[in-house]
Amino acid sequence: MNTADLLQKALNLEFLSIEEGVFLLEQASTAELMWAANQLRFFHVPEPNVTWIIDRNSNTTNVCIANCKFCNFFRVPNHPESYVTTIEEYKTKIDELFAYGGDQLLLQGGHHPDLGLSFYVDLFKQLKELYPTLKLHALGPPEIAHIAKLEKSTYSHVLSALKEAGLDSLPGAGAEILNDRVRRRISRGKCSGQEWLDVMRAAHQLDLTTSATMMFGHIETNYERIEHLAMLRQVQSEKPANSKGFIAFIPWPFMDEDTILKKLNHKRADVSGDEYVRMIAISRLMLPNVKNIQASWLTVGKAIAQVCLHAGANDFGSIMIEENVVSAAGAAFRFTANGIQEAIREAGYTPQLRTQQYEYRQLPPNLIQQQLDHKTLIVD
Repeated sequence: MNTADLLQKALNLEFLSIEEGVFLLEQASTAELMWAANQLRFFHVPEPNVTWIIDRNSNTTNVCIANCKFCNFFRVPNHPESYVTTIEEYKTKIDELFAYGGDQLLLQGGHHPDLGLSFYVDLFKQLKELYPTLKLHALGPPEIAHIAKLEKSTYSHVLSALKEAGLDSLPGAGAEILNDRVRRRISRGKCSGQEWLDVMRAAHQLDLTTSATMMFGHIETNYERIEHLAMLRQVQSEKPANSKGFIAFIPWPFMDEDTILKKLNHKRADVSGDEYVRMIAISRLMLPNVKNIQASWLTVGKAIAQVCLHAGANDFGSIMIEENVVSAAGAAFRFTANGIQEAIREAGYTPQLRTQQYEYRQLPPNLIQQQLDHKTLIVD
C-alpha cells in the first residue's frame, strides 16, 4: 500500500477498506492526514464557518444495570444516591436553558430496570406540552434497546412511539467501540454492536436524524477503531434518500479518572493530542458519507480542538450547560458562549450558531448583549 495513493482514493470519496484505514493511521504523517482531511472538510462544508450549539445535557436517571467499567456516573437500583429527575426539576433546567438562548435538551440516563416505554412517552409529552419549542435530542441506541427488551417489542415500535411523543433526534450515545470483543469487556450489560447499528437503521427508516460517536483509547486495537468507522459508514450508505441519517460524527478519548477499567490496568496508553488530531483526520477520510465531524473540546481542551478544525472537523459542539457522565471520569474543560466563539475565531474561522439539524440560527438577543458587554469590558 502507498500513502499517497490511499489519500487520493479518499479525496475521490471512495471507501477505504479497513486495512487501508489502519495503514494510514499507522503510517501516514500527521501533516499528510490533516491536509487530506481538511480538503474533504471544505468539500462537504465549503463555508469557512465552524458551527456550535447551545444545549443542556440532563439525565433522566442515574440508575443503571449495565455496569460499564468506564462509568463513574451510574448507581445501582435502590442506592441512596439514585434518582429519577422530576418534572419540576426539568422545568428549572429548561427555564435556565432558554434563558441562556438554547432550545435543545440532550436527555439521557441509565438502564433503569423499571422505566419502560410508557415512562418516556409520558415524559416527552409533558415536556413538549410545557415547552412546545423545546427540541428533544434524547436517549440513544443502548437505551432504545433496553426499553425494547423490557417491552418485548421492536426498535421501530419504540422509536415510533417516542417520535410521536416528541423525540426530535437520536444521539449516538453508547457506541464506545462497536466490536463485541471490546464491548464484552467494558460494557457487557449494554446492547451489542450489531444491536446499536440496528437501532440506528430503524431510526433512519423513520426519518429520525441521528449522530454517531466513538469512545477510544481504552482496550481497542487500531483495527477495531477503523472497523468501527467502516460499520458506521455502511449503515449510513443504507439510509433512505429522504433521511439525513448520521448528521455528524463525534469521537472522544476515554476519560479514566477513578474508573474500574483504569483500576484493572487494562487500558492502552493515554490518548495524546497528536493521536486525537489523527483520529479526527482519519474519521473524515473513512466517512465520506457523513457531512459533519465534531471536535470534542470537553475531553481534549481548547488548543487541541482548535487544531482539529484544520484536520477535518467543522463543528465545535456545545457549550454544555450541564454534563455529568464524562465529567465524572475526569473531563474538566468548560466554555461559555463567548469563549467558544472566541476559540473558533482564534483558529481562523467564523463561529456559526446552529440547531441539531445543522441549520444556521441567529444569535439570541441576550447572547448578543453579553458579547457587547464583554467587548466593552475588554476595551475598558
